[in-house]
Amino acid sequence: MTKSIKIAVVIFLVVGVIGFLDATYLTVEHYRGNIPPCTIQGCEVVLTSEQSKIFGVPVALLGALYYLVILILSVSFLDGKKEGVIRFASRLTFLGFIASVYFVYLQFFVIGEICQYCMISAGTSTLLFVLGIYILIKTRQSKVVQY
Repeated sequence: MTKSIKIAVVIFLVVGVIGFLDATYLTVEHYRGNIPPCTIQGCEVVLTSEQSKIFGVPVALLGALYYLVILILSVSFLDGKKEGVIRFASRLTFLGFIASVYFVYLQFFVIGEICQYCMISAGTSTLLFVLGIYILIKTRQSKVVQY
């Protein structure tokens, strides 16, 4: 494992923690029946919209589970140094990124309001996706060098 991959994975982990905390906070507030305080108008509309759930499951809970998987895989890689683990996590970020693009689309063009917490999650998903691409490229290069 090169130093640049290790640094990228640590950043990957930190961004994943931010996303996990954001999504978990929204999930907890959802089940408590609260709308979290928002510095912009629109959170309440977005968080109570019909698009805020998929088959009755809050989107925030699905996001928290996604970030939890990313965290577990990142820690597993840092502990075991198996590149296949972080390469799987990096590929998984594509799904998170696509989901975020869809949810941002819903906010702008269907719901017509913006939720700051959802935009934080979209930002962390995008960062994870970019880092995932970087990690995939770097781990591929390290495999080529080994042969």
